Amino acid sequence: MTELQYNDDPYLRDAPAEVVAHTPEGGIVLDRTIFYAKGGGQPGDSGRLVWPGGAVVIATAVKTEDGAIALVPAEPVALPPVGLRVEQQLDWDRRHRHMRVHTALHLLSVVIPLPVTGGSISAGTGRLDFAMPEPPGDKAALERALNDMVDRDLVVSSDWVDEAVLDANPGLVKTMTVQPPRGQGRVRLVRIGAGRDQVDLQPCGGTHVARTGEIGRIRIGKIENKGKQNRRVNIALD
Repeated sequence: MTELQYNDDPYLRDAPAEVVAHTPEGGIVLDRTIFYAKGGGQPGDSGRLVWPGGAVVIATAVKTEDGAIALVPAEPVALPPVGLRVEQQLDWDRRHRHMRVHTALHLLSVVIPLPVTGGSISAGTGRLDFAMPEPPGDKAALERALNDMVDRDLVVSSDWVDEAVLDANPGLVKTMTVQPPRGQGRVRLVRIGAGRDQVDLQPCGGTHVARTGEIGRIRIGKIENKGKQNRRVNIALD
């Protein structure tokens, strides 16, 4: 399995690694990576791998069946050989926008405390689908509540807990369609706020900003009807 460096430090923009394998589809597997692999509604990271005398542009990162992360070149090129030391260079501006949006969506799940049926993240916008028969009555109030948590500059942190903790507290899982990854004996929880200021705690494998103040102003956009019991709430960041 690939060591996921972004779990420990999502602010790493570059880092060395070693090529350990190539996938049949032409992906590059490293022993460790700062590239987030597509999952949970968050896109895979893009960037570059460089080494003396060569470089390759990375379009995205995906998970392989055996638990590794494959970096997908933007176009067919000669791959760096297995055993080569390379330097990872993240498209940081894009990743940071994903981090801001992802944390903002966690806040959205706080102000709309209903089961989440789906979600998506892009660079600057995002959305959550809720099991919600009727649209929210006061969109402006929801937006004020979101930005109040941003203004409070709450700390965002993560912890690893045994899967048994999640089994004993099923209410921590807000998403109905995307379940936290299991099978490794532990689950990552993302916490917003601390102590009496805690506003959210839920399992999540994505990348987040360190404090809510880093998100910037959140605007609630269109609220769409996606079925008899489903509403899609779109957000955008300034």
